[in-house]
Amino acid sequence: MIRRIIKIDEEKCNGCGVCAKACHEGAIEMIDGKAKLMREDYCDGLGDCLPECPTNAISFEEREALEYNESAVLAAKEKNNHTSCLGMQTRKIVHNEKETVKAVVSHLNQWPCQIKLVPVNAPYFNGAKLLIAADCTAYAYANTHSDYMKDRVTLIGCPKLDDVDYSKKLTEIIKNNDIKSVTVLRMEVPCCGGLEVAAKKAIQSSGKFIPWQIVTVSIDGKIIDN
Repeated sequence: MIRRIIKIDEEKCNGCGVCAKACHEGAIEMIDGKAKLMREDYCDGLGDCLPECPTNAISFEEREALEYNESAVLAAKEKNNHTSCLGMQTRKIVHNEKETVKAVVSHLNQWPCQIKLVPVNAPYFNGAKLLIAADCTAYAYANTHSDYMKDRVTLIGCPKLDDVDYSKKLTEIIKNNDIKSVTVLRMEVPCCGGLEVAAKKAIQSSGKFIPWQIVTVSIDGKIIDN
């Protein structure tokens, strides 16, 4: 079919790779230091890559080309998310607390730790003490790792920045796993109330009777409610 598609002038291309990063569909790749359109059917013809090119090496042309295949693009993205993204790879973390005398030891015991990313049936949830912590607590309270994360599975989030209802996923985690206790570590700021409400709602919706507590950290790094 005849349609609009991008054209890359290799002589003008300086190999910066900006266009490849700007192409959300993954149609452009860097080969031997030059940008190349590798998949015609991945190019939607909208040209997100054009304004990013510092040398004006990319332009539009009308020519015979394969039809844009959105389903193939989505499938490729899904595959990449599960195979190449380090942030999505679930794994158990083991720390050596005897590495050095002066070392500050991390007590993060699993990955991922974002509420949005963690799988609800991860094996480390069975028999776990759960810490549901606001993003900012680890920065505000210096001993978050040793005082609250140690020996717990840590889930972090920010109800102000994440446009999601945490209670639904937290309910699944608590309901489908043998959770021994729940600690909510929040900041004193009002927006953190959303995290507290989500945790309480999740415990109630799970139908389980689990020991739980709310710990509040002040902006200057003090525990003000324990």
